[in-house]
Amino acid sequence: MNPEPQLRPYPTRRSLLKAAGTAALSVPLLTACVTAGKKDGGGNSVGAGEKTADNPLGVKADAPLEVVVFKGGYGDDYAIKAETQYTQKYPKAKIDHKGLQKVGEAMQPRFVAGNPPDVVDNTGAGRLDIATLVSAGQVGDLAELLDAPAFDVPGKKVRDTLLPGVVDDGTFAGSTVALNFTYTVWGLWYSRPFFAAKGWTCPKTWAEMLALCATIKKAGLAPWTYQGKYPEYINDPLLSMAAKVGGKDLIKAVDNLQPGAWKQDGLVQAATAFAELAGKGYIMSGSEALSHTEAQAAWCQHKAAFIPCGSWLESEQKGVAPAGFDMVMGAVPALTAADQLPVAAVQAASSESYLVPSKAKNPAGGKEYLRMLFSKASATAFAQANSTLPAVAGATDGLTLSSGLGSVRDAVVAAGDNTFTYRFRTWYSPLAKAVDDATGELVNRRISPADWSTRIQKAADSLAKDATVTKYTR
Repeated sequence: MNPEPQLRPYPTRRSLLKAAGTAALSVPLLTACVTAGKKDGGGNSVGAGEKTADNPLGVKADAPLEVVVFKGGYGDDYAIKAETQYTQKYPKAKIDHKGLQKVGEAMQPRFVAGNPPDVVDNTGAGRLDIATLVSAGQVGDLAELLDAPAFDVPGKKVRDTLLPGVVDDGTFAGSTVALNFTYTVWGLWYSRPFFAAKGWTCPKTWAEMLALCATIKKAGLAPWTYQGKYPEYINDPLLSMAAKVGGKDLIKAVDNLQPGAWKQDGLVQAATAFAELAGKGYIMSGSEALSHTEAQAAWCQHKAAFIPCGSWLESEQKGVAPAGFDMVMGAVPALTAADQLPVAAVQAASSESYLVPSKAKNPAGGKEYLRMLFSKASATAFAQANSTLPAVAGATDGLTLSSGLGSVRDAVVAAGDNTFTYRFRTWYSPLAKAVDDATGELVNRRISPADWSTRIQKAADSLAKDATVTKYTR
């Protein structure tokens, strides 16, 4: 079994769905009670101070600040350091810090009562459902923070210091209500020294991939394995390939539940490519039955050359990968020369989600705290301590990085503005499950690419027609 998400350095796609499903259990209660929570009208507010060049958010210097942080794989020392910075600037402010593992369980009653903290790191299993918080008006707009001067990057606003997609990841219905502190990238992983010893290079095109897979198979090992019990892992490279073929218009059509979106050529072509990968016997036999830990262990034993995963893989494999394995991540190969996005484009999204509740007593202080947390110095210290890419641009510049984290950083730099992400997974978990299930059937040769497309389109159409589901667009 996958360990509890709060023990993992990065939430996997599976744990995110698990967390969303758990949080969804609280949705009826939160929604039912939110009207009652509004009655106090924020009367407990501490007020605001004068806005100046040194105090752009108008923090009241002696106002207390309450910060709730998810104490998971990253711990909460990085958040406490930002609190220290806050008290150095506002020495009269008393900070109440809470490091929790079950954030949703602890915070739901407080949101319902209209008495939330000033800052909440809404992360981990059982976290509160962000879409429900948004629709209930329980989270504050962070536009003022994003447009404030960056804490330690002169001449830039906070929004200008963030990696591509971070602002969009926290935006619902045109309002940015969350800022995510870490940055996850998805790709194909392999052992750099093992490939070098064999004379193999990571392919840039799908034709090169198939040719290399034939060579790898002749060498006596499987070209690919994947975390078969959780098919979203292999779904990621398939959808990445589709995005490269069809570009960002393809992604928008999928996320916006447009009619026929899953029938687009890019998606069908990508599904066909992965069906071919399976049909040629290039996926390790028995992968379908493997958990993430089992598949990744087999890969670390060189039973397979490639494995798809997010950028948490290196940290997750500490103590499993042998010395000198030196794993690195490569971008998903291009399918055709006519792809809309370049080979270097990568799927990336931010996580570790910070909110300032709309009923916070000290919202100005909450935003100021986030301005410090998302400073370059804070992000750099976090990267050094956790071997994880923060959401702040340039935070790892000049650092000596491990092979995996270094390759992730290089992939983000190479992609530039050509990072992308699908949002249907966080907006509509039933559709995400339908996609994952269909992809599992596809790569195990039980359905055709056409069947794959038809099945998912049917699920998307059903969701689009469901008036009880709040819809989002991009």
